[in-house]
Amino acid sequence: MIPTMSKWMSLVSIMLLVGVSLRFRSVNGLNMGYYLMSCPFVDPIVKNTVNRALQNDPTLAASLIRMHFHDCFVEGCDGSILIDSTRDNTAEKDSPANLSLRGYEVIDEIKEQLERECPGVVSCADVIAMAARDAVFWAGGPFYEIPKGRKDGSRSRIEDTVNLPSPFLNASQLINTFAQRGFTPQQMVALSGAHTLGVARCISFKGRLDGNDPLLSPNFGRALSRTCSNGDNALQTFDATPDSFDNVYYNAVSRGAGVLFSDQTLFASPRTRGIVTAYAMNQALFFLDFQQAIIKMGLLDVKEGYRGQVRRNCRRVN
Repeated sequence: MIPTMSKWMSLVSIMLLVGVSLRFRSVNGLNMGYYLMSCPFVDPIVKNTVNRALQNDPTLAASLIRMHFHDCFVEGCDGSILIDSTRDNTAEKDSPANLSLRGYEVIDEIKEQLERECPGVVSCADVIAMAARDAVFWAGGPFYEIPKGRKDGSRSRIEDTVNLPSPFLNASQLINTFAQRGFTPQQMVALSGAHTLGVARCISFKGRLDGNDPLLSPNFGRALSRTCSNGDNALQTFDATPDSFDNVYYNAVSRGAGVLFSDQTLFASPRTRGIVTAYAMNQALFFLDFQQAIIKMGLLDVKEGYRGQVRRNCRRVN
């Protein structure tokens, strides 16, 4: 009787897992159970490696999430951000917009483990998406699952990074830029909440200090000026809890302490102010909207089948 019940429960579990995978299957062929048979331990390998890295350096959480964003907004979520430059080609990672990205060695370590466990199966694009997911959760944010099956691209060119949103855009420009990728204003504001982690370099906001930024309060302007007195690479946290994924970023923006112009404009614009206020008051709402938005972001222009490959080394095409 007991073995029969055990088999029945196992069958039910498998059916539920298949149901979940089918539910999240998208038009591009991705699904939750993509590696269920071919590399069943992919998720714990990624999670354990990310957790070890973040225990040693919590600031890497922001970098891994930012890496996922910068990968997806240029040529889609295809791991192109990981490709090294060559003598004949300057790759995305060497664009000024990407020079501050960190965490490539974490992706390398994950990929090396996966190649030993299940060679030629898990794409670098999926590794980035999973690493970002685990970084969000490790830092205290929501856990979300992602459909898998992305393939890696073979193109990585510096000129393509022009598609990345600039920190100097106003709310209308941000709304239009994200709308071109299928995002609503609310999803744009939710994704901006990733700035709850990490820091900004002076060079990305020193243009606000010339006295002509109507959104910059005198008191906060002095604080930013003190940071920039240490040079263009001096670091300024986005909020008071730079290693915790929470809604403190929106509270900072609400009181005029948005570091980047593109941060503060979200509260200045009537089109997005209400969303900022809602997230500042309700962290659970922010978490819900963020996880839905980042899952959607992870589906941008994914490559499948002959359109991509599974790189053996994430830093170069096969």
